[in-house]
Amino acid sequence: MRPAYALLAAAAALACTPAPAKSGDPAHPDLTGYWGASFKQGEMPADLKAKLPPNTVILADTGAAEFPRGEYGGLIPTAKAKAKADAWKPEDEMTLARVCMPQSVVYAEQGPFPMEIEQAPGLVVIRYEYFDQVRLIHTDGRGHLPADAPHTKVGDSIGHWEGQTLVVDTDHLEASTITNNGLEHSDDVHLVERYRLSADGKRLEASQWFSDPAMIENNGARYIVWDKQPGQYLNPYECDPTLATEYLGVKTGTGK
Repeated sequence: MRPAYALLAAAAALACTPAPAKSGDPAHPDLTGYWGASFKQGEMPADLKAKLPPNTVILADTGAAEFPRGEYGGLIPTAKAKAKADAWKPEDEMTLARVCMPQSVVYAEQGPFPMEIEQAPGLVVIRYEYFDQVRLIHTDGRGHLPADAPHTKVGDSIGHWEGQTLVVDTDHLEASTITNNGLEHSDDVHLVERYRLSADGKRLEASQWFSDPAMIENNGARYIVWDKQPGQYLNPYECDPTLATEYLGVKTGTGK
């Protein structure tokens, strides 16, 4: 009888095991879950490259890597943008006014921080650990907000499915950095992303394309990959503005 008891116990334990999170949108690929930035980014696949508009350069700064001052990965700043970038200094970001100011998703999305996705019919929600930002991507067929609607660091995103790929179009983004070294985009930047799963569902990849004629003469793109990490959770970002005072104290020699 003992083998029978063992089988019953195993079945009971299996029944009590929480099922993996599933999308509430069974008609489309399931993007739900915790996604950590992959250490194996690689090059943008040819079929995603083919979707990029002409005059687009692919930036090689995905992850923790950042361009040095004066290097923009092939982007060509307008005279206005270049003058502002040339005047920028790293210490400009270490003031009380700016040290806890989040960047827009144009820059923030490619950083080395995780994100979590929830999905339902007509809506995809992306929560970023970086600055605790939350994006709502409406996939119910609506258009963008009116022109006079407020601009934010996550913007106004509408999406649609092209087969297995989620295509996201974002405007209403507040002016922010592109490369975190002085080159900025305006509040008229236009962002288009394409998200898709690997065949085994363990990797999520995206192309990010942006255009901003007021600030760059060509267009920019990035290729970003995340790995699925079940059982993980986002941590609060909790930026502490006293970092600025500590930095200034060290710089001036008055810090303890």
